[in-house]
Amino acid sequence: MKLNILKVLRWVLIGLLFVAVIGLINQVGLQRIRDQVDQFGIWAPAVVFGLRFTSVIVPILPGTAYAVLAGGLFGFAQGLLIVALADLASCTFNFYIARRYGRGLVERFVGQQFMDKVDRLGRRHLERNVFLMMGLLMTGLFDFVAYAVGLTQTRWQTYLLALLVSILVAKPLWVAAGAGIFEGSQLFLGFAILGAFGIGIITAVVQRQPNE
Repeated sequence: MKLNILKVLRWVLIGLLFVAVIGLINQVGLQRIRDQVDQFGIWAPAVVFGLRFTSVIVPILPGTAYAVLAGGLFGFAQGLLIVALADLASCTFNFYIARRYGRGLVERFVGQQFMDKVDRLGRRHLERNVFLMMGLLMTGLFDFVAYAVGLTQTRWQTYLLALLVSILVAKPLWVAAGAGIFEGSQLFLGFAILGAFGIGIITAVVQRQPNE
């Protein structure tokens, strides 16, 4: 029951952030916001990078909204670069923390209430099935998956390969959604819708895989 409440709260936070960002854009104007963001130079992308990075390290935080925000503020190409680098750094960090320090420190980051989710993912023998690992890294559980894989005997080279492929396939989705919504681009919105459909299929397939 507590887990369901936290899950609902997480999506409520994402929704509120979406509403706040879209409301701000409608009131001020996207170009004016981008002009003000440009004045911060490298610090603007660095802030979004930091927010996305932190939301993966501490999975309770709504990281999806920051991917959409990156696409809206910086455009598809730069936004995707920021999100991809943040996810590569944070998921590698998650794996290292789990591998180096074990469950004790992982629990400090995810919280006791979410350790059961990490343990369930770990019991799916991800070290034996790189395609299942890759598929789960493409879903919304990717932050927990990174911790779970670190607690297995998976080689870091195998994990890194799966992570890179998952980033290339899945991360453009939310960035394109942000670029499409805020720029009114039908192309990006169409790409995001098709991507969401594909990720939904992947999620359904990997979640049906039995725990061996």
